[in-house]
Amino acid sequence: MKFMKLGSRPDTFYTTEAVRSVSSEVSTDLIVQVKGSRYLLHKFPLVSKCFRLQRLCSESPESSQQKIVQFPDFPGGDEAFELCAKFCYGIAITLSAYNVVSTRCAAEYLQMTEDVEKGNLVSKVEVFFNSCILHGWKDSIITLKNTKAFPVLSEDLGITRRCIEAIASQVMARPSKESSSHENSRKGPDKELCNVSESQRHKSTTKGWWAEDVAELGIDLYWRTIIAIKSGGNVPSTLIGDALRIYVSQWLQNISKYVYIARKSESDSFGKVTSKHRLLLESVVSLLPAEKGSVSCSFLLKLLKAANILKASSSSKMELVRKVGQQLEEAKVSDLLVPSLSHTNGLKYDVDIVMTILEQFMIQGQSPPTSSPRTKGVDLERKRPHSSENIEFELQESRKSSSSSRSSKLKVAKVVDGYLQEIASDENLPLSKFIAIAEAIPDFARFEHDDLYKAIDIYLKGHSELKKSERKRLCRILDCKKLSMETCLHAAQNEMLPLRVVVQVLFFSMLPNRPKRNFCLKEVNC
Repeated sequence: MKFMKLGSRPDTFYTTEAVRSVSSEVSTDLIVQVKGSRYLLHKFPLVSKCFRLQRLCSESPESSQQKIVQFPDFPGGDEAFELCAKFCYGIAITLSAYNVVSTRCAAEYLQMTEDVEKGNLVSKVEVFFNSCILHGWKDSIITLKNTKAFPVLSEDLGITRRCIEAIASQVMARPSKESSSHENSRKGPDKELCNVSESQRHKSTTKGWWAEDVAELGIDLYWRTIIAIKSGGNVPSTLIGDALRIYVSQWLQNISKYVYIARKSESDSFGKVTSKHRLLLESVVSLLPAEKGSVSCSFLLKLLKAANILKASSSSKMELVRKVGQQLEEAKVSDLLVPSLSHTNGLKYDVDIVMTILEQFMIQGQSPPTSSPRTKGVDLERKRPHSSENIEFELQESRKSSSSSRSSKLKVAKVVDGYLQEIASDENLPLSKFIAIAEAIPDFARFEHDDLYKAIDIYLKGHSELKKSERKRLCRILDCKKLSMETCLHAAQNEMLPLRVVVQVLFFSMLPNRPKRNFCLKEVNC
């Protein structure tokens, strides 16, 4: 922390309750009222440096010996005025990151500029601010936080902007440091929004040394600071994503406690409780890097859960849905269990939003063309005949992309079948929604249907009122050829299945080369 002392005279202020006076043999002739405090001072030292006081004293001369001036809205209150008054008397004052903003605003308010006297307080504070504060990391952060008390003056004087620029430049100069693990040193991080798997911990080799300090800022200043950091183009998107995760863990803790409130209360009362958190969440979503993998899919889905609970804007939700769709293969079943807050359908989980995520995944997972599209007339090389080497290269790239897309769909299919098992027991889950989610996955992505069968079995048990036609419709999504022998044995004895399905199971179980694997239905009596 950097400090600066201004002045040298030994005079001191004496305080008696709310009346403050400077020790002097000359009687005071100026009373300054600052909020709840009265200062008994002398006109000459203050008027010689403060143009505002000079003007007030000259505009309304009084016959009485003492002039009374009131400053009910003085920036910084008693402490800031006292610093300015001490400076006028030549008494030593100390500047630091904690009081530089209030002192600068107070000096501006009193118009203590060079036009009034050379070496006045405004110029002294500016020298200290530019030469010391802006070159210190912690000082810049503390000063920026303190601008919140004087938002208008801090903006007008450029204090906020210069602090943000200083912080961003220091981050861009050295965005990361080596780290053997990905850790958050803050005590008590929000486990709900900020879990990091062991594989992620060991995979990370660098971390942003600056993220935790910047996370101390309120959302408006934080947003501007991250925008300034991102605009430099020198900070990896993964570090930006990590910084956002740390910020969310500090400012959006225990969001799940609002689920009950959201379900039971009216929107007006709920809105008052969550409006600040909603603004914060939407701002964080707008800061998410565009690059895929900048943040984990699990973190995106936790943000989506929070967005649902806080009733965030549809644009923020859709942005999260789109990003989740890009990385859905990384998701776990528990990540997809987004609480439903609807008062009408009675569902425990929001299945519609998961359906939208699956649609986004399938759209983004389409195999791209063998070559990237270009604007006509721009790339002359595309008009030339392809050599055999180019054709082979494009085919290899196409195969890699297709293989990657196929692999992603296989992983997602496994997650979706697990998700269906979780929601199948909900008695309010319509058959159409269950089938729609199951059919969102292409047939080739399911090598076996054991997990899908388990989900169907759970649904049938939880919806015993289903008609025969509805049970048939449900079982059409099941491919009996892809059931293991163990599952076939269970299905053959399942009285909830339509007779036609049981016959198919018995038929295919007789065929040679049946798929075999160790399988256990936890919720089914084998």
